[in-house]
Amino acid sequence: MRDAKLWQATLGVERAVVESVVFDDELGGVVASVRPRKGATRRCGVCQRRCSWYDRGEGRRQWRALDLGSVPVWVEAEAPRVSCPEHGVVVVAFGWARHRARHTTEFENEVAWLAARCSRKAVCELMRVAWRTVTAIVERVVADAHRRADPLEGLRRIGIDEVAYKKGHRYLTVVVDHASGRLVWAEPGRDKATLNSFFDALGKSRCAKLVEVTADGADWIASVVASRCLNARVSMDAFHVVQWATEALDEVRRDVWNQARRAGGDKVLAGRLKGCRYALWKDPDRLTGRQRGKLHWVAHENRQLYRAYLLKEELRLAIRTKGDEGIRLLAHWLTWASHCRLRPFVELAAKVRRHRVAIEQALRSGSSNALAESTNTKIRVLTRVAFGFRSPQPLIAMAMLSVGGACPQLPGRNRPSTLERPPV
Repeated sequence: MRDAKLWQATLGVERAVVESVVFDDELGGVVASVRPRKGATRRCGVCQRRCSWYDRGEGRRQWRALDLGSVPVWVEAEAPRVSCPEHGVVVVAFGWARHRARHTTEFENEVAWLAARCSRKAVCELMRVAWRTVTAIVERVVADAHRRADPLEGLRRIGIDEVAYKKGHRYLTVVVDHASGRLVWAEPGRDKATLNSFFDALGKSRCAKLVEVTADGADWIASVVASRCLNARVSMDAFHVVQWATEALDEVRRDVWNQARRAGGDKVLAGRLKGCRYALWKDPDRLTGRQRGKLHWVAHENRQLYRAYLLKEELRLAIRTKGDEGIRLLAHWLTWASHCRLRPFVELAAKVRRHRVAIEQALRSGSSNALAESTNTKIRVLTRVAFGFRSPQPLIAMAMLSVGGACPQLPGRNRPSTLERPPV
């Protein structure tokens, strides 16, 4: 192998000519002087279009490259400017680096790959870059990946949810693709305007191709989906329906406990009612022997609380059964809950009726919003690992990198891009 070809492969500048390689005592590292090949000159740094010459720019520029062992490396080249009809006067494109970057593409890809798998501080120490530099690199890598493959292309079934990323009711609205299992869109906010901006980015033609949208019971999601996605069916997440029933059951338990504590002053009875909380919450198949005894005691001592427990369990059974049988069980539950004379469950029945179409759709299709919920958990983990983010945009970039399929491959690894969709 010739020395020039060896240095091209080592520096990651295969589409350039290596003129010289020297050790710079001032920088304490290797400096390689390169120039683009003849066919790659005078191209716009933004759109890669061949443009007319403008001037020589500000002279030679350096890009940080991957280290040679423990020795830092820089790539150096002239940085002339061209006049682009669309983007004006810009620096020419370089085959070894992204536009406006001061690091080579291979260096940025390795930083982004590490940032998706370990803490930001570890990346900074290993790659010898600043904290803000890692953030800027991640945002450039994600933007470059989305230019090459639009994450909003080919969507058919999506899930919509929100996640808190900071104290003070700061939320992100997230959209996931059920087919690929990836995060495809996220923006700060939790309202109709935020969700409308997603459908604006999706476009009218792609909105018409959506066939199913899974979400929780938030009215702001249902109303926007109904107005923007005329061909899509909304499926209510079954987990939230059971959660509503559990909250109604706990409200009945607290009312019964307060009655026993205040009216007769029976502290022993009140204490036993308070200790039944987990026995009433848990799946009957997972109850311990002691919890089964508590449930048996509730059935004999307080019929009102036990009726609330049976209402919760029948709704859970309808959700678990699914299909036509589940829909019939849901209809029976609505009749029973509406006449049970337990205020929390009467109110719950009215709430379920408002969302009945979406719940029945979920029972027919078997869809849930579990993918969006798991994505929210991963976003919370990213926030904890980074000890928080000052603004939502770096968090969104990290989420796209980690769970959005935008993470690049490590330099020297030949495998398909993670943004390529699997065959249908």
